Order: sequence, then C-alpha cells, then structure tokens
Amino acid sequence: ILLQVAFKMYLGVTPSVSCSSAAGNEFSLILDKNPLVDFVEELPAERASLCYCNLLCGVIRGALEMVHLAAEVTFLQDRLKGDAVTEIGITFLRKAEDRKHRRN
Repeated sequence: ILLQVAFKMYLGVTPSVSCSSAAGNEFSLILDKNPLVDFVEELPAERASLCYCNLLCGVIRGALEMVHLAAEVTFLQDRLKGDAVTEIGITFLRKAEDRKHRRN
C-alpha cells in the first residue's frame, strides 16, 4: 500500500499490484496510465529496443536498496511497445530475514 501511495504522490497514478509467485518474492506493478509517456508518440524504428521509462525501474530499485532490500526490477510490458498496460516486475533476491541472522 505504501508503494501505491508513493506512486500516487509523485506520478499521479495508482498501480495495481499482483503477486506472481507462491514464495511471495515476486510481484508486478501494473500501470494503466503511465504519465512518463504522455509526450512520447512513437519510438523510431532504429531505437525500438529503447526502454524509455527504465527510469522507474532504477528509482524503485534504489528505494529498495535504501531499506536494505536487494531486488531485480524490470519492465515486463510497455505501452510504448504496443502492450495494453505498463507492467514492472519486481523480484526480491533475498529475504529480509537473511539480514537479521547475520547480525546475531
């Protein structure tokens, strides 16, 4: 829920969250509207592999690192590439409990 509040506060949109693994270490953020692409019409053919909104992945990964959570953050779907929604996948690389055991 905190993540949804942060997106609403800084980008003006609220993402849907869907868990994609039984272990609970993977989930997706689904944005029906991505405000970062409002002024981008179409990517040139020679730049089709460009992930214009990769900035969001870096911001999310950096925020998680600030609270000592290692994660892999990638785009799964992108509206600029013809997908219906923008989907960002987040996979935690290790559990928070792993860090607690090292302190003891």
